[in-house]
Amino acid sequence: MSARISTSVETHAAGTVARIIIDNPGKLNAIGTQAMNDLASALREVSARSDLRAVVIAGAGDKALIGGADIDELAALTPATARTLITALHLACVAIRACPVPVIARMQGYTLGGGLEIAAACDMRIAGETAKFGVPETRVGIPSVIEAALLPQLIGWGVARRIMLTGEIFGTAQAERWGLVEEVVPDTELDAAIARVVADVLACGPRAVRLQKRLMQEWETLSPAGAIQAGVECFVESWRSPEPAAMLGAFLAHKKRR
Repeated sequence: MSARISTSVETHAAGTVARIIIDNPGKLNAIGTQAMNDLASALREVSARSDLRAVVIAGAGDKALIGGADIDELAALTPATARTLITALHLACVAIRACPVPVIARMQGYTLGGGLEIAAACDMRIAGETAKFGVPETRVGIPSVIEAALLPQLIGWGVARRIMLTGEIFGTAQAERWGLVEEVVPDTELDAAIARVVADVLACGPRAVRLQKRLMQEWETLSPAGAIQAGVECFVESWRSPEPAAMLGAFLAHKKRR
């Protein structure tokens, strides 16, 4: 059975938060080409909302975020269908990175292979303490590709080489130490931890957050001098809306009342 992708939207006073669920618990939420396409479509749909403030990507149940690509589909690939599948996975990751607001990966249970590439494409990763991670593709005769290219900037080249060349599965202690995840909490507190991060995002200026995410993506491809100049232009752009003056005014008024 192929994974189903479902979306729900929570309305808050400061905007909306979308939750996208990968649902295939019988196969550790493994995804095939159709689910990859559906995930990309779901992300593009929520990204079009002007009131969107954050997105949470999660797996159904407590066994996995995404346990990788569907093994049955992988086993039947040809060179032509291999291109179709890996392109679909890449486009799902592109949709995550193109989302104009923060995307948070809810990591409980296993996050493996293509699932880890999807998590790497997210802006933040929060994990339950019993979570497991890995890119074990080399153990079944294929390399880790596409958004696995994001891993070296998260965890460094040495660790990236280690996990991709050995296919090892590792836990949260290593993931946190290596910088793969931003926070590890008891499994029972995972949703509360994500809610706290979402609340922090909602407390920020919505336009400022969108500008910040766009700028940080520009930094990835610019020289230091280019990145600094892009920051100057982004700062000026922020003042083309009333948001900074309004939020600074509220902050100063609150400070005076204390």
